[in-house]
Amino acid sequence: MTARLTMRRLAERLGTGSTTLYWHVKTKDDVLDLALDAIFAAVEIPRSGGRDWRADITALITGWHAALLEHPWSAALLGRPMLGPNVLARSEFLYATLLGAGVTEPQLTAAAYGLSNYVIGSALMQATWTTREGQAVPQSARDHLYAYRDRYPVLATHGPLVVDSDWDTTFSVGLAWLLDGIQAGAVDTRSSDT
Repeated sequence: MTARLTMRRLAERLGTGSTTLYWHVKTKDDVLDLALDAIFAAVEIPRSGGRDWRADITALITGWHAALLEHPWSAALLGRPMLGPNVLARSEFLYATLLGAGVTEPQLTAAAYGLSNYVIGSALMQATWTTREGQAVPQSARDHLYAYRDRYPVLATHGPLVVDSDWDTTFSVGLAWLLDGIQAGAVDTRSSDT
């Protein structure tokens, strides 16, 4: 989608001239940044008041994942710094929630990066590996692994090209594993108060 986007085409679609468009944005990258930030606006920030940090982060990350899948082109663009108000508000919430759970530096940044990379990678994989028919990967990929099962026995039996998994369940299980690791490394701030 982004390769076909030009400022001229965007101006035509908006019913204006490209010169008028340049009054509002300087480059195509600015347009993409605005589009990505608008996607993040759809991700609700949990309002539990920090009573259950795991539930809050799960809700945030699951919402982020759903928003990226709704716009399959978006995950591939998230490798650049994003400074829009919607993405910053959600990043602030993620960091604050992890900090409130007892995650301190350098684990704080590592945990936030790990969660961000997980959701982006998962959405990118699902968006690119799912065919129009909903099949996870083409049969030819499965046939290839089966043909070389002596060389790749574990992948031929358990790999992502072979196993028909439920994307949502796989995402949830992976997220729970990440949160288990974060929780295990968090400092218990309650015990230090006594």
